[in-house]
Amino acid sequence: MVKTIVRLAFAANRMTRHRPMRGADWLLALLAVLFAAGSIQASRAEGYPERTLKIVVPFPAGGPTDVVARLIAQSLSSKLGKGVIVENHPGAGGRIGAKVVATATPDGYTLLLGGTNVNAITGAIYRDIGFDPIESFVPIAAICVDSLVLAISPRVPAQTFGEFVQYAKANPGKLKYGASPGIYTHFAGEFFKLKTGTDILFVPYKGGAPAVTDVLGGNIEMVVNNKSNLLTYLKDGKLKALAVTSRARWPELPQTPTMNEVGIFGFPSEVLFGLLAPAKTPAAIIQLLSRATNEGLQSAELRSSLDAVGVEARIGSAEEFSAALAEQAREWKAVIDETGIQVE
Repeated sequence: MVKTIVRLAFAANRMTRHRPMRGADWLLALLAVLFAAGSIQASRAEGYPERTLKIVVPFPAGGPTDVVARLIAQSLSSKLGKGVIVENHPGAGGRIGAKVVATATPDGYTLLLGGTNVNAITGAIYRDIGFDPIESFVPIAAICVDSLVLAISPRVPAQTFGEFVQYAKANPGKLKYGASPGIYTHFAGEFFKLKTGTDILFVPYKGGAPAVTDVLGGNIEMVVNNKSNLLTYLKDGKLKALAVTSRARWPELPQTPTMNEVGIFGFPSEVLFGLLAPAKTPAAIIQLLSRATNEGLQSAELRSSLDAVGVEARIGSAEEFSAALAEQAREWKAVIDETGIQVE
């Protein structure tokens, strides 16, 4: 872009045959070219979108992340006047789907449902993954936030956080918790063990759903998982909630304390989800998509649908989403460093 501006300015100089361009002339020429460049950039969004858009979800179909993607896809479709489909590319803690988008053409037609795990955590725990979790993307807008809950099987003879810690200490190495390796639910379990001085065996799973199934069946004793995954089981009494990571207690479980209230400090309070595009996607397209996303999130219908999933709508600019991801990366790196987790 800079080279183009300079060439155009020199062209303007050659066209001024009657006298050489002076300082003020150069300034006016450069301003004119910059204005034209801005117009060119804006024109790149004209006519967009011309075809169907795709949102890549780096997790299996049917889970909360997938449901959120389909809700926002429907909203975007109505705002943009074009179809928006969802494609699931699960595996490797979200890295497979993220790479699909990172290497896609940056034209605004392939987007990522990313956030905390894929963009803020991956870079702190993995190396040589074929893309940069931050630099390979440009944030569009946040969509929602989720929080986590420490839950145990009803078979465990403990009713409170303190009672469970005492029970775990009395049975070192005998209790188990489950999560996918290298994602925030794994780090949450290790952080709990570190802060409480308990010895609980980590059982790796390919996804959160199998871990939840096993804690429901009593095959493992503990999980730390999303509100959107566990709330129904907690309300039905199929699992026992001991503490939540949010800053305030959940309205649905007002008797369950926060992590801070039980003396566990320094754990991130929320998990962030949002839309991202491949790096170098034109700014005008990012602005259009950001505006359409936020307009949809202001809809009472969409907000109600997100509430039903167990997540909270988050409205903000692309810049605010970018800043939030940076803060998430800082917070989770601190957790990873403190726990000393290493993932192969």
